[in-house]
Amino acid sequence: KREISNFDYLMYLNTLAGRSYNDYMQYPVFPWVLADYHSETLNLTDPHTFRDLSKPMGAQTVERKHKFIQRFNEVEKNLSAQCHYCTHYSSAIIVASYLVRMEPFTQTFCSLQGGSFDVADRMFHSVKSTWESASRDNMSDVRELTPEFFYLPEFLTNANHFELGCMQDGTVLGDVQLPPWADGDPHKFILLHRQALESDYVSAHLHHWIDLIFGHKQHGSAAVEAVNTYHPYFYGDKMDLNNIKDPLIKSTILGFISNFGQIPKQV
Repeated sequence: KREISNFDYLMYLNTLAGRSYNDYMQYPVFPWVLADYHSETLNLTDPHTFRDLSKPMGAQTVERKHKFIQRFNEVEKNLSAQCHYCTHYSSAIIVASYLVRMEPFTQTFCSLQGGSFDVADRMFHSVKSTWESASRDNMSDVRELTPEFFYLPEFLTNANHFELGCMQDGTVLGDVQLPPWADGDPHKFILLHRQALESDYVSAHLHHWIDLIFGHKQHGSAAVEAVNTYHPYFYGDKMDLNNIKDPLIKSTILGFISNFGQIPKQV
């Protein structure tokens, strides 16, 4: 009925599922909605402009999807449980890495990294390359986004002039590199990105992504079929820590969750 925006609806669902700005380990999670980070202009009437919201980030390409299914079926010897993904789509380090150019996230990121910035090539520096990594290239990267990508241009600029390092190709890290259609303007990027979130295409398909993150495809047989299962430790509400007597195992699980992320409570 268009009585509420997609942004407000997603924030409402995140809150219901226990996500909060006050907890980096359970920070609100938002979807990648676009797949076009190379065009000069953004066409929001073309379905090919958008990410496939019915599939998790690990299944955005056929080749990648098959690799994760193969991993699930093989249960590699070094894995303690059967799952598609051993990394998560939202964690404290993912949130801090996206927002690293703003305080207090700068200090949070450095503390999580042992007191300094990460190697420059691993830092968040380009929207396009981050999309390619999370959707296609990197088998340990299935990141989704944070709410700031839809309303806060400031996180895309290095206004505090932090020395973030220099990449191997000689690029000095500063402001985040934006897609051509943003014309190098963070405000234009946020404006168009928010328009994409509120577009007819996303409005018609967003419920598929909600099923994956907050709904019935979150775990169980539906999650297996959707190529959407994560390491058991990520399912915080399924882990009964009170029944684990071994303090070493309990601290290992807690450390795993704090470092690698947590599945939202099922709504």
